[in-house]
Amino acid sequence: MPGPKDLDPSSSPRALLGAELRHAREKAGLSQEELGHRLYVSGSFIGQLEAGTRRMQPEYARMLDDVLGTEDFFQRNCAAVAKSRYPERFAEAAEAEAEATAIRQYAPLLIPGLLQTPAYAQAVNRAYDPTGPEEVITEWVEGRMARTRLLDHPTKPLLWVVLDEAALRRQTGGRTVMAKSLRHIAGLVRRNRVIVQVLPFSAGAHAAMEGAIKLMDFDDAPPLVYLEGVRTGRLEDDPAVVAQLRLTFAFLTASALSPEKSLAWIEALAQDYLHEEHP
Repeated sequence: MPGPKDLDPSSSPRALLGAELRHAREKAGLSQEELGHRLYVSGSFIGQLEAGTRRMQPEYARMLDDVLGTEDFFQRNCAAVAKSRYPERFAEAAEAEAEATAIRQYAPLLIPGLLQTPAYAQAVNRAYDPTGPEEVITEWVEGRMARTRLLDHPTKPLLWVVLDEAALRRQTGGRTVMAKSLRHIAGLVRRNRVIVQVLPFSAGAHAAMEGAIKLMDFDDAPPLVYLEGVRTGRLEDDPAVVAQLRLTFAFLTASALSPEKSLAWIEALAQDYLHEEHP
C-alpha cells in the first residue's frame, strides 16, 4: 500500500483531518491495517481518510476518538468536512473525483457530469425534480459545472469514458441541446483532453449491462470505484471488487468503437440532430 503523502493542513478541512488522523495513528503505534481492523474497515479505507480522498463520517469519528484516545477531536471536526454543495449520495464521490489522477467511467444512460453542458445539466436536473424551485435547480447546475473545471488542467486527471449509444440517443433537453452537447464532447476529444469511446447498440450484450461504473485512481491513496443507481450511490474500496471492475471496463473498451471511429460517430450524430431541428 502506498505511504501517506505529507498533507498541507491549510488546504482543506479533509486534509487537516487526514493529517491529524495519521499523526494520532502513528502516535498510537498502529498501522493502517491495524487501525482499520479495530474500526471494522480496510486498511485502504484508513489510507484514503489520511490522504483526504474520502470524507470522515460521524460514526467513524466516534470510533477513532475511542480507539486513539483523542477525546472528541474527530467528532468535533468532522462536521466541517461534511459540508458539500453536492447531494449527500454523491458528495463523497465528487470530493474523491477532485483528487483523482485518473478516472475511467462507463455511462449507460446519460452523458456524465464532467462532460455535460449547462443546458444539458439543466434538463437532467429538472427531470430529477420536476416541481423543484428554479433556484434549487440553478444551484445544482452550478455545482455540476464547477466539477467540469477539473478539465481546465491540460492533462490531469486522465478521463476515459465509454458512452453507451443510449446516452447519446436520448434527447435530453431537445435536439439543439443534444447537438451542442455532442459537439462539446467532440471538442474535448479533438483537444486531446479526454478519451471517449462509443458503445453502439450493435455491440449487443456487454460486461456492464447492470449499471454505471466510475473507477478512480490516486497518487497517494488506494483506488476507488463509485457505483450508482436511482437516487443511490456508494464508494467501494475492496481491492477484489476494484480489480473485477477494472476488468469489466477493459471488456467495455474492447467492445466499443475505437476512439477515432467514436469521434466520427459523435460528430455525425450531432449533425443529424441539427438537421432534424432545421430540416
